[in-house]
Amino acid sequence: MVHINERDFDTMSVLIEGLSDAVSLRCLAQVPFYLHPNLKLVSHTWRTALQSQELFKAREELGSQEEFLCVCAYEPENLWQLYDPLHDIWMTIPVLPSKIRHLAHFGCVSTGGKLFVLGGGSEDVDPLTGDQDVSFATKEVWSYDPITRNWSQCKPMSVPRAMFACCVLNGKIIVAGGFTSCRKSIAHAEIYDPEKNTWVSIPDLPFTPNSACSGVVIGGKMHVVHKGFSMVQVMGKPCDGWMVKDYGWLHGPMAVVEGVLYVMSHGLVYRQETEKQKLVISAYEVRKRIGSAMIGLGEDIYVVGGVIGPDRSNRDITPTSDIDVLTVGSERPAWRQAAPMSRCRGTILGCTKLRI
Repeated sequence: MVHINERDFDTMSVLIEGLSDAVSLRCLAQVPFYLHPNLKLVSHTWRTALQSQELFKAREELGSQEEFLCVCAYEPENLWQLYDPLHDIWMTIPVLPSKIRHLAHFGCVSTGGKLFVLGGGSEDVDPLTGDQDVSFATKEVWSYDPITRNWSQCKPMSVPRAMFACCVLNGKIIVAGGFTSCRKSIAHAEIYDPEKNTWVSIPDLPFTPNSACSGVVIGGKMHVVHKGFSMVQVMGKPCDGWMVKDYGWLHGPMAVVEGVLYVMSHGLVYRQETEKQKLVISAYEVRKRIGSAMIGLGEDIYVVGGVIGPDRSNRDITPTSDIDVLTVGSERPAWRQAAPMSRCRGTILGCTKLRI
């Protein structure tokens, strides 16, 4: 049973006439998240309830939590949107208050009902010196709380990072590899505890090519993949360190759907087993988009945004807000379109899932 904080709910008896505090809160917990802004207009009491941790604990207890996509694109600057797949709608959240213009090459994950944006920097070049390293990588960490609709700064990482691997294991955030400047890659890895707001170093990556890397979680283990290299570094428990495996995985955008890895390579989508691949479908519909994001949500793969590159009929580069969806578990997988992003467009700088 969810416990009510009496200091927050001193007028809960009139939240819903004729119902107890606990029952009223459980009723509100069943309301879809996209309707919350409207419900907050009903009364001060309702606003307090809808911004309470107790409400979201009730959503978890009742199994009424919802999964959203969190997306940040190049346009407009530092703006994030949430996509609700059940209602096929987009919601805009407050602009990330970083002082860095067009923050890019960051890590983004979610845990504990919050969105986290870590590291990254700007691709802008200093007009006086031509130096790109001034803000290429940072230590900063931001969290967004959808309950209060506020961004907060968290304890920074121990070193600046850009183009690094970032994943969540057992509710904690692990970052590894990447670059501290546009010329220097690192092997350092560390783990963040959101509840304690602390960072602790863990074993370094044993294999550190001068290449951008990304991370995926499969089977409860973090897998670090370096662009252009076949070696995959795997870690289950931080205390056990890393294992280096040569799986011969295909290279390209990756998405994990229900624990299975899918890769888009050379215009085709493959189901990637440990050391073999199985063709799923052609990605002809989306192959012309550059800088899009590919992510798994539920039983689906989403290909989000990007730019349409020049071809024989059009020499311009066109930013897009399009979303293409593939249900990989169906007998005959086929691409379909979802509602396009309502505000964002162009190259996708960050894309992750958020459970609220």
